[in-house]
Amino acid sequence: MMNAPLSDLEVAEKMADAARAAILPYFRQSNLETANKLQDGYDPVTVADRAAEQAMRDLLMELRPEDGILGEEYGAVSGRSGRTWVLDPIDGTRGFVSGTPTWGVLIALSDDRGPIMGLIDQPYIGERFVGGEAGAFMEGPLGRAKLSTRRTRVLKDAVLFTTFPEVGTTNEGAAFQAVSQQVQLTRYGMDCYAYALLAAGQVDLVIEAGLNAYDIQAPIAVIEAAGGIVTDWQGRPAHHGGRALAAANSDIHAEALEILRRF
Repeated sequence: MMNAPLSDLEVAEKMADAARAAILPYFRQSNLETANKLQDGYDPVTVADRAAEQAMRDLLMELRPEDGILGEEYGAVSGRSGRTWVLDPIDGTRGFVSGTPTWGVLIALSDDRGPIMGLIDQPYIGERFVGGEAGAFMEGPLGRAKLSTRRTRVLKDAVLFTTFPEVGTTNEGAAFQAVSQQVQLTRYGMDCYAYALLAAGQVDLVIEAGLNAYDIQAPIAVIEAAGGIVTDWQGRPAHHGGRALAAANSDIHAEALEILRRF
């Protein structure tokens, strides 16, 4: 008797498991092999990034050979199904090389409209956040729980996250600061984990700029399945990257968007 084919979620979870196994032996190792992608600035890549993406690609070639792949480390592979798996093996490599558990594995499944399903996995603390058409949930040390965004309705009560204090260009930084001056609390440096916290109902806003598709597609799917909203700074789709405004609900999104649009 033949085994039933795996669902897309089962494929995504197998990839996340494979990425965990590839990455964890390198985390917090003093002799970690690291290279810099930039001549002017610092954008690290490690052997763990490459090993994790290769492990996920190997599974896709076996389990979803008709689908395309877009990954941070090894680029794009065209598919024949109209669907693409979008992979970031370690989102937050700066955090990874610093030993902080705020980085994560990002996996999204997309079609021409944007992400259908997304997964954010933090291997070290064992938390996994999943979102898709069937809803959103997380699994971690305390078990499994439904994901639902916060109901904060006014900006002055909001908690705001971004990764880098400078946010992007000078103008983008000024736009972020204009929102930050209106919220209750601003925090920095959480990488993709900030989006997971938004989906889990812990924070209200994440604002970033200079993103790639593989940085944002998984968070979009998870947050929207949990009841939130993610757009660019003009209220348009954000799944191609660039500037992103992720919000817990439409009210808080509208307030932040009104400020960002001025810039």
